[in-house]
Amino acid sequence: MSVAFRLALVKTLANFAGMVPILLGMLLLISLLLTLFPEAISARLFGHGLVLDTVLGAVYGGIAIGQPMISYVLGGELLGAGVGLAAVTALIVSWVSVGVIHLPAEAMMAGHRFAMIRNGLAFMAAIAVGLLVAFSMGRLA
Repeated sequence: MSVAFRLALVKTLANFAGMVPILLGMLLLISLLLTLFPEAISARLFGHGLVLDTVLGAVYGGIAIGQPMISYVLGGELLGAGVGLAAVTALIVSWVSVGVIHLPAEAMMAGHRFAMIRNGLAFMAAIAVGLLVAFSMGRLA
């Protein structure tokens, strides 16, 4: 093993070890909230029809901020609570591709026009992907 490889391995393991408490905390918090309020999530936030639920899923995912890995846990819990596949898929896609929270930083770094167009296209893509995934799996209800 070369010295550079060992150094990279040590840095990677240190970064991973630093992320574990944060990831576990987020997993526990999301699990706790979904356990305490599953009916509220499925009844109030969703349950308005296929298209509106898909758009709402994209909106919620675009506003939320968190680790992409956590979105899969959240998606599984929402599916278990009765939320439709299209809405959950749109939420996950927009969670990782739309960034309302960090939009000002993105606009500063890449320009306002680029940031707005990229986020708008990512939002529309999240809706389209949500509907396409549900359609391809035969779960449009």
